Amino acid sequence: MAANKRKSAFEKNGSDEKIVSDSLDFNTLSNHLWESANILRGPVDAADFKTYIFPLLFFKRLSDVYDEEFSQALVESNGDAEFASFPENHRFQIPEGCHWTDVRSISKNVGHGLQHAMRCIEQANPDTLHGIFGDAQWTNKERLSDVLLKNLIEHFSGLNFGNANCKADILGQSYEYLIKKFADLTNKKAGEFYTPRSVVSLLVRILSPQPGDTIYDPACGTGGMLLEALHFVKQHGGDKNVMLGKLYGQEKNLTTSSIARMNLFLHGAEDFHIERGDTLRHPAFYSGDSLAVFDCVIANPPFSLEKWGDDIWISDPYGRNFAGLPPSSSGDFAWIQHMVKSMAIKTGRMAVVLPHGVLFRESKEGEIRRSLLKMDILEAVIGLGPNLFYGTGLAACILVFHETKRKEHQRKVLFVNASGEFKTGRAQNELSGDHVAQIHQWFVDYQDVEGICRVVSLAEIEENNFNLSIARYVEPIIEDKELTLPQTLNMLKNSLNAVFAAEDKLFSLLDKAGLSHE
Repeated sequence: MAANKRKSAFEKNGSDEKIVSDSLDFNTLSNHLWESANILRGPVDAADFKTYIFPLLFFKRLSDVYDEEFSQALVESNGDAEFASFPENHRFQIPEGCHWTDVRSISKNVGHGLQHAMRCIEQANPDTLHGIFGDAQWTNKERLSDVLLKNLIEHFSGLNFGNANCKADILGQSYEYLIKKFADLTNKKAGEFYTPRSVVSLLVRILSPQPGDTIYDPACGTGGMLLEALHFVKQHGGDKNVMLGKLYGQEKNLTTSSIARMNLFLHGAEDFHIERGDTLRHPAFYSGDSLAVFDCVIANPPFSLEKWGDDIWISDPYGRNFAGLPPSSSGDFAWIQHMVKSMAIKTGRMAVVLPHGVLFRESKEGEIRRSLLKMDILEAVIGLGPNLFYGTGLAACILVFHETKRKEHQRKVLFVNASGEFKTGRAQNELSGDHVAQIHQWFVDYQDVEGICRVVSLAEIEENNFNLSIARYVEPIIEDKELTLPQTLNMLKNSLNAVFAAEDKLFSLLDKAGLSHE
C-alpha cells in the first residue's frame, strides 16, 4: 500500500512540477536560488538566509534524486512500485510522508511539517545525514508565516534538482555562488564561515595535494578548502574519487558545519568526515591516545580568538602545548600547534592564514615562536595585502610548514612580501588569478627577488630574536625620483599652508581658554 502511495505521489510530482528537460545551466540555477533569498527579505535578517535556504535546497535535491531512482527502478521492474521502494535502490532513504511533495501539500502549520520531515530523514539516514539540516526554527510563525513558507516551497518546486536535470558540478557551483552572495551581504559575520575563493586557491596550490593524500581543515567553515583540494586534484590530472573518504573537517558552529556537509554532498562527494565541535577543546579526529595525522593540513581559523581553552591546554591530553601555552587573549598559536601536531611524519605539510601579530608578538608567543623555529619546520612566511578578508581590513599572512623540509630548504625560511598583490574593490580587495599565480610562483622558486622575496637563514632570524616581521628581512625598493622646481615649490607652499593652518587653530584654542598668544 505504501509503495503504491509513493508511486502515485511520484506520478503527481512529475505532472505538477515545472521540470526542465534540458540540464540547468549555472546562470539559470544561480538566479533561481538567489531569488529564493529575496522571498525571505524582511521577516528574516540577511545573516540568517543561509540557515533556511540551504536546508530547503538540500531537501529538494534529496527528494528529486529519490524520484529519479524510483523511476529507474520502476523501469527495471516493469512497474513494480514495491520493488522501486526498496532501500537498496536509493542512496538515501525518505520515510513515508516526508517527501518534498508531502510537505508541499501542507497548507497549515507548514513549518511544523517541514521540520518533522527533515528530522525523520536525518533519523532514517543516521550514518550520513544525522543533524545535516541544522537547527533552524521552522515553527516560528512570527518569522516564517505559512504564506511565506508556501511561497518559498513553491519557488523551489519550480525546478527539478535531480541528477539528470541538475549536474552535481553546476549545482555545487551555484551553491558556492550563494554562499559568497550571503557572505557579501553580511560582511563582518562572513569571516566566521567563508574564506575568499582566491585565498583558498592560493593555500591549496601551495600545499599541492596529490591523489590519495588526506586533507584536514580544523576550522572548515562551509568546506571551501576541502572542495578546492578536490578541484585541484581533478584539474591536475588526478581522479577526485581517489580522495573520497580522505577529507576531514571540524567546525564549531552547527549551521555552518551542516552547510559544509551539504556543500560536499551537492558537489558529488559522498565519503567524507565533517564533525561539529570545538577543535581546540575537543578535537574530533584521533588515533588511540594521539591526534590523527594528515598529509595536508589547511585552515583560516578565527583571528586572535579569546577564551579559546587555555585552561584545558595546561594539561592537554594530546600534547598540543609542546612549544608552550599560548596566552588566553589569543588562540593563534593554539591553532598553529594543533595543526603542527596534525601533520603526518615526512609527508605532512600545512598552510594557515593568521594576523601579522603572530610574527612579532612577544612574551608567551615569542617563546612559542622560538621553539617552532628551532624545530626547523617553518618553510615560508607570506604577507598578503589589506582588506582581503570579511570582517577585518587588516592584512594577514600565510605560514607554511613542512614536517620534513627538503634538504635545500633546511635551516632557512622564505619571506615573501606580497602586500602589493591585490585588486582594489569598493568594499573589499581581492586576489586575481594572476596574483595567486605570481605569489605561488615566488613560493615555488624559493629564491631572492629584490624588494619581494628573500631566503633567510635561521641564524639571522635568531640574531633578530626570532622575530618574523617581513619588513626586517625584505626591504622594499625605493625609487629615487627627482622633483622639478615647480613641484618642489608647490610642496613647500603646501607645507607652509599646513603650518599656518595649525597656528590659526592653536590661537583659536588659546582664545577659547582665555590664554595669551605670547
